[in-house]
Amino acid sequence: MSIKQTIENIWHSPRIREVVRFGIVGIIATLIQYGIYYLCNAIAGLGATTSLTIGYIISFVFNFFLSNYFTFKTQPTVKKGIGFMASHGINYLLQIVFLNLYMWIGVPETWAPLPMFITVVPINFLLVRYVLKSSKL
Repeated sequence: MSIKQTIENIWHSPRIREVVRFGIVGIIATLIQYGIYYLCNAIAGLGATTSLTIGYIISFVFNFFLSNYFTFKTQPTVKKGIGFMASHGINYLLQIVFLNLYMWIGVPETWAPLPMFITVVPINFLLVRYVLKSSKL
């Protein structure tokens, strides 16, 4: 099998396409969250945790609908919404922990969300995928 054929086979894998769609939605949601964080923290002078929380809530709504319709090709339901909130509750707590950890080790408040996102995004993918693709919800 040629390298081109291998790449085509990988690209046509439903899992790979799902990961790519998750990445697209995640990048947009992250940009929304970070943009709001930056506005609240650097411009409005709110603290890092408050700014992160405001950005998280706003990007959460966007993320829920696009994760259902675009990423995982599912229909939003109340049960999935509750599961999504639970998985994002865990994700939010991880973000707070890692945001403060990175600031504690010396990353400036303005930039601390960037390594935090890199740390928690893979965990979030697994949690959200489980919730939205589970036949139990």
